[in-house]
Amino acid sequence: MASTGLQLLGLLLAVMGWVGGALVCAAPLWRVSAFAGGEIVIAQVLWEGLWMTCLSQSTGQIQCKTYDSTLALPISAQVSRTLSVLSLLLCLFALLLGVAGAKCTKCLGEGAYLSKARLARVAGALFFFSGLLYLIPICWTAHAVVRDFYDPNVAALLKRELGPALYLGWGAGILLLVGGALLNAGSSPPGVRATPTFGGGGRSNPLPVVVEEKEYV
Repeated sequence: MASTGLQLLGLLLAVMGWVGGALVCAAPLWRVSAFAGGEIVIAQVLWEGLWMTCLSQSTGQIQCKTYDSTLALPISAQVSRTLSVLSLLLCLFALLLGVAGAKCTKCLGEGAYLSKARLARVAGALFFFSGLLYLIPICWTAHAVVRDFYDPNVAALLKRELGPALYLGWGAGILLLVGGALLNAGSSPPGVRATPTFGGGGRSNPLPVVVEEKEYV
């Protein structure tokens, strides 16, 4: 059925967005040191993420270090951590609901069509909300990087550029949005249908036929 294919496509895209979002959250590639001003330093490149910083040297050596204190981080970094983790946890919960409510599974039995449709629609809404929640730290970090880059009061050594993780984060957020929307659209309840094409499924009960008995003389 077309609705089953739409449901599976939405679930697949949402899972891809969830996996991509988890990789982006863990990667220290959110911000990279910028080559701004008259001095260009290529001996080392600094990568910054939500959980650690990495220093890449021209010799090929990479040294990574986690942040010493969470409370010492800026408010934007703390909020980005919280929203990213919360979004990924919601995706996990939505995935469980989506698998249980999928039309091709038998987690709730064969007769629970209405309950499965409700679970799938809730899963689609959670995936969509998780995508919006995940895009908030991505857009916030990108806005802060661009603002500081063009701010003349910020020293050149402190300027950063957009890291590749931000672009992947935008892609993961869009996959969550599209996947959640398709999953919700393909999970219509069984009672909501168009006019049936074939025979007796949508036919109303026939009117009783009254047979008159004639008395012959």
